[in-house]
Amino acid sequence: MDKSNGYENHATTFIRCRSKGINGVGAPSVRHWARSLPANATVLDIGCGIGDPISKALVDEGLNVYGIDASPSMVEIFRQNFPSSPVACEAVENSSFFNRQFDAIIAWGLMFLLPEETQEVVIQKMANSLSAGGKLLFTASSQKMKWNDAITGIESISLGAEKYKALLVASGLSLIEEFEDEGENHYYHAVKL
Repeated sequence: MDKSNGYENHATTFIRCRSKGINGVGAPSVRHWARSLPANATVLDIGCGIGDPISKALVDEGLNVYGIDASPSMVEIFRQNFPSSPVACEAVENSSFFNRQFDAIIAWGLMFLLPEETQEVVIQKMANSLSAGGKLLFTASSQKMKWNDAITGIESISLGAEKYKALLVASGLSLIEEFEDEGENHYYHAVKL
């Protein structure tokens, strides 16, 4: 089974579409969030891809970034882009990085690519890997819906705001805010109690 949810087979297309530099969609919102974190915070970027523009925004803000992505092609480029940042090529739900603690975790453009049960597992694992007071930021539609991913054609699933909020609370997290960026991506920003 392809743990990259079709992205390894479409890595070239994804890289061409996503690599827009620091002004890429989502980067301004991620920069703003990064500024709310402690200096030199350690951040896990799950579904990091090649790291441009999300990991780049974090690194540019002086944060220590770890990455996880299941696409070997994208992990290889991430390593070239960020040689000082540890990165693992593995399915997020099986990542060994969840055996350590982070000051913050981000999942930009990933959650809805995972099956519903996997999203639930990943939210709990992210919560468990956050230090007390640690922050979580992820994107997923506020509407409960299914659609086919624009790049892979594979079904994407948003559990909807009510379900995500319930999962956050059940995992010991408190929702700080929800907002949308210039690309109409919906964000959930939570903190570990």
